[in-house]
Amino acid sequence: MNLRERLEADIRMQEGLKRCFQCGTCTAICPAAGFYEYDPRIIVETVQRGNEEEIEQLLSSDTIWYCGECLSCKTRCPRGNTPGYIVQSLRNLSQELGYFRRSAKGRQQLEVKRTIGQNILNYGYCVYIDEMDLEGHPEQGPVWEWYRRHAASILNRLGAAYKKEGPGTLRTISKEDLDELQTIFAETGALKRFEMLEHYLQEEISDAS
Repeated sequence: MNLRERLEADIRMQEGLKRCFQCGTCTAICPAAGFYEYDPRIIVETVQRGNEEEIEQLLSSDTIWYCGECLSCKTRCPRGNTPGYIVQSLRNLSQELGYFRRSAKGRQQLEVKRTIGQNILNYGYCVYIDEMDLEGHPEQGPVWEWYRRHAASILNRLGAAYKKEGPGTLRTISKEDLDELQTIFAETGALKRFEMLEHYLQEEISDAS
């Protein structure tokens, strides 16, 4: 299958692209368009044209990673299209084929996998304090490093149950529940996707050397 056919096989594309007539309402309502050079209308137009080279450029670009998936576009489109679903399809295909490695925003998907994805599997939480350091998350600033060093006493005063059994915020998740999470990730294909992202990274390292 070519790229357009692969996209059309995705249920999100089927639901997202119906009868767009390029009115631009999606771009007008899009929050991301106010911060980036990002135009959902152009993305939809590119997919509609079906030009393989243009679609590959889209899959290889930062553009498809700007969307916040808020789906404001879905609520306002006068023809029932959802550009956000189309972007989801493009992101999925970009990862499947390894095109995500060609853009800075795309490569960030590996960091998301290694932090949020791995934290969920290891601890049951998207964000786990012991795994958040300034090297990986410089945007947190020096206050975060201080917070990490004093997390136990701070959270105790706040009534959290960090690294403790029983009820409470940030409590220790049982092995049984973590095993169930592992099973869910395996059954839904998330583990396979994680492995694929790492595979493409290792492939890129090999090519560079």
